[in-house]
Amino acid sequence: MLGVTVKRRLSYIAYRFTMAFARLVIWSLARWEVRGQEHIPATGPVILVSNHVHLLDPPLVGASLKRRARPMAKRELFEVPIIGWYFWAYGAFPVRRFSGDMGALRVARNYLREGDMILMFPEGTRSHADGMRPALPGAAMVALISKAPIVPVGITGSDVKVPHVLFQWLWHDRPRITVTFGPAFDLEGLGTDARAAEAGTDRMMRHIAALLPAEYQGAYGPGTEDQIVVVRQRDRRSSEDDAGERVSSAEDSD
Repeated sequence: MLGVTVKRRLSYIAYRFTMAFARLVIWSLARWEVRGQEHIPATGPVILVSNHVHLLDPPLVGASLKRRARPMAKRELFEVPIIGWYFWAYGAFPVRRFSGDMGALRVARNYLREGDMILMFPEGTRSHADGMRPALPGAAMVALISKAPIVPVGITGSDVKVPHVLFQWLWHDRPRITVTFGPAFDLEGLGTDARAAEAGTDRMMRHIAALLPAEYQGAYGPGTEDQIVVVRQRDRRSSEDDAGERVSSAEDSD
């Protein structure tokens, strides 16, 4: 029990230190604006879903929050010496991208059961300000399993380049970065099979797109409203059967 308490304390310290440092750097190098913080529930489980423009988006969103968020990050980062340890200490959790990582879904569900807030990027990779990509169904599966409220996040301007941003700072031409939180919603009315995960994914991304200017909306921009936009496997029938089993097993297992 003492070991668990110490571990949690160290994790809390690592998170607070990282957020304080992130806020200092962002505030110093950019014109940073946060909108819609009133949409984030003060307590209880929350799923934050965001577009993904830059590697710095997870700490950027975290620095824009008053509550702690546990981000899902690609497993490769956790395998880097020292950096990987720090990610664990910080409170992030790994996922194997572009695969049905049941372990990551269970970790996300367990954090939500404990009343935590998690941060997910449904696109699975960065768009580099080229517009949102079709999203993966993992975040929607977590939402369908947990029934937790979802808060969409729209990020603009974070596609900064280093060291160019330092020269912009010297010339008093700091980039404008905006983080916008939208009203919470849920996936009520959907089932727990693969089709529900696809519909839920599209619904999530439409909420995010509504917070962004047209040039950021990409696959979820004007003219796509009548489509269900989501990453699908080549063998659709196999994918649906497998995804349906994954949702059901994740819901029933501990």
